[in-house]
Amino acid sequence: MQYWLIKSEPDKWSWEQQKAKGEEGEPWDGIRNYQARNNMRAMAIGDKAFFYHSNIGKEVVGVVEVCSEIHPDPKTDDPRWECVDFKAVCDIPKPVTLADVKAEPRLADMSLVTSMRLSVQPVKEDEWNLVCEMGGLDKPA
Repeated sequence: MQYWLIKSEPDKWSWEQQKAKGEEGEPWDGIRNYQARNNMRAMAIGDKAFFYHSNIGKEVVGVVEVCSEIHPDPKTDDPRWECVDFKAVCDIPKPVTLADVKAEPRLADMSLVTSMRLSVQPVKEDEWNLVCEMGGLDKPA
């Protein structure tokens, strides 16, 4: 299993909206960055990701799971753009802010710190476990 972080502006697509999609999940469409798209190409069903509110809040608020194989982005006819679907798994009991992540020396190399603008990014297993711990998840999802 691999771990990821996906970003969404909560005024465009919030954690509450993601949770409301239930088991069906939601395509992570509209990504127009090759590195972010390539990260989605590397995903497998069952991989987990942090759901991060960008711009407003700047915090990890939930955990999602990849629930589809890579497929064409339904928002465009351009074959270069693909996406996966995510379904909500659980809330982060205590949202982990960007400031919290930056203040933790063991997360200094996390993509959230080093590649802040990338909307779909990898998370190393030790980073995943630490952010889960910081957020009050007893057993990482």
